[in-house]
Parts: sequence; C-alpha cells; structure tokens
Amino acid sequence: MTAAALLPPLTALRLFTTWRFAPLLLGASATAAAGYTVAARGRPGWPRGRAVAFGAGLVVAVLAGSSFVGVYDDTLFWVRAVQNLLLLMVVPMLLALGAPLTLLAAGVPEDRRPAWRRVLHSRAARVLTGPFAATVLLVAPLMVVYLTPLYAMTLRDGVVSGAVGTGLVACGFVYFWTRLRIDPTPASTPYPVTLVLTIAEMVGDAVLGIVLWLGPAVAAAYYLGLHRGWGPDPHTDQVLGAGVLWIGGDVVGLPFLGVVLWLFSREDARRARATDAELDAAETPAPASGTTSGPESGPDAAPAPSRLWWQDDPQLADRFRPRT
Repeated sequence: MTAAALLPPLTALRLFTTWRFAPLLLGASATAAAGYTVAARGRPGWPRGRAVAFGAGLVVAVLAGSSFVGVYDDTLFWVRAVQNLLLLMVVPMLLALGAPLTLLAAGVPEDRRPAWRRVLHSRAARVLTGPFAATVLLVAPLMVVYLTPLYAMTLRDGVVSGAVGTGLVACGFVYFWTRLRIDPTPASTPYPVTLVLTIAEMVGDAVLGIVLWLGPAVAAAYYLGLHRGWGPDPHTDQVLGAGVLWIGGDVVGLPFLGVVLWLFSREDARRARATDAELDAAETPAPASGTTSGPESGPDAAPAPSRLWWQDDPQLADRFRPRT
C-alpha cells in the first residue's frame, strides 16, 4: 500500500498543520534566495519591491511542495491541480517580477559577456520568447500533463513528479519573463498585444477545465487503487480539480493583467516625456528684438512656412517625411 493511501482524512485543521520535509526543494529555494540577496546588495538602489516579489515566489514554491499541497498531491486530484497551477502561473510570475536575469547578467564575468549576449540575441532565443511560442509554453504544458499518460506517471514516480514540476516553473517563467519585460528579452512583445493574448490564454484554461469536467476519468486505476474511504469520490474529485484549473487560472490572470496595464501606462508615460524633451530641445529660441537686421528681420520679411504638428514629432516625422 502506498503512502498516499495511508494518509488521514484532509480536514480544515490539517490544511494548516500538515507539512513534510522536502530537502531538494528547500535547498534549491535557499540557494536562490541567498544568490539573489547577494546580487541585489551589489547593486545600490535595487528596488525593494522586486526583492519582495522574488522572495514571495520562493515561498509559494515551498508551500506547493512542503505544505498540505505537497503531502496530499498524490492522493487528491484537486490538490494536484492546485499544485500545478501554483507551479505554472503563480511562482513564475512572482519570480519574473523580481527581475532575476538582470542581476544574473550583472554578475557575468567581463570575458564571458559577449557569449551571454550572443545567446540572449540568438535566433533560437528570439523564437522561444516570441509571442506565439510563449503562449504555447503557458497553455500546452497542462494539456500535455493531463491528457497523456504523463499524469499517472507523476502520481507513481517522485522523480517524474519533480521533473514535471520543474518544467512547469521553467515554462511559466519564460512566459512571464517575456510578457512582463522587466528583464531584457530577446523578443519584445508590446503590452497591448500581451493583453489580447492573455484573454486568448484564458480561453485555453477554460478548454482544459471543460475537458476534465466532462471527459473520462484521468488516472482512474490509480485513484481507485488507493481505496480512499474519505473525501470526494474520484469523479467529484476530478470535477473539483477541473474547476481549480479553469477558475483558478482566470483568477491568477487578473492580477497579471493589472500588472501589464500598469507597466503599459508607465512605458507610455516615459515615451511621452521623451518626446516632449526632444521637441523642447529642437525648438530654436527667437532672436531678441533689435539684435539683427536684414531683409529676413524687417517688416517685409516673408512669413516662415507653416508646419504640421507631426513634422516636429520625432516618432512620426520619419514615417511621413515627403518623398523627393
């Protein structure tokens, strides 16, 4: 009989009191936290909000593996759904908000920076971080996990489960890294495009939720073999998990949309200030009265030709310059 079959009923109290020791997860999280802290202290003025976001991502990762979620992930379908949602969306989003790649790039030795830049600006990196590829990295992983035999393998084999969890975090990080654009990215997706794609990705979450809700039982033999005498029956358990993936994905997407809108407004404000500064610098001050003489300054001087507003806008002047 497996350890998952021997677990006591999951009560409201055990949601908060059930823990397990996961040495690999704790070690990796502690190493990441220490490395980030050292790198951030080496950059005076590093925003505290970024450090808080990165730390929160590590905390959520630990909770996903060591709290009741990590203890009951092989026993209840809906608990595994919570875990996968945290690993694919919540943890990567918080880590990406911490801008870890900026700190990592700053720590690259001088002689290795050309190689770093070549990798970052390679064709493969641009394709991987493009709008289409990033969308696939968010939508496809859970479909592959739940709609193939891989899901049952994660329940039976801890190594496979750990590898899949790591892959979910990696896919989610690439997605949020390229969408948020706090760290430099090989391919830049404009924020308005990100907003449209995010809405489309929410539809993908709904499709998976509906398939799991109305479709056949996933890993039915495994769950029936547990002979669990408490909690929801396997069908109800899968329906609950489908709701977690569907509704939970949309709930997580809402703060992400809020962050994207905020970043978009900041970028637009920066562009407006830069444009105003360029226009102010391009203005020529009018000469003082009586300091010049000649036909151009006399009362009969020809008026200066009128100019359209966009001819003085540096973002539009090149686009609409008259052709000769």
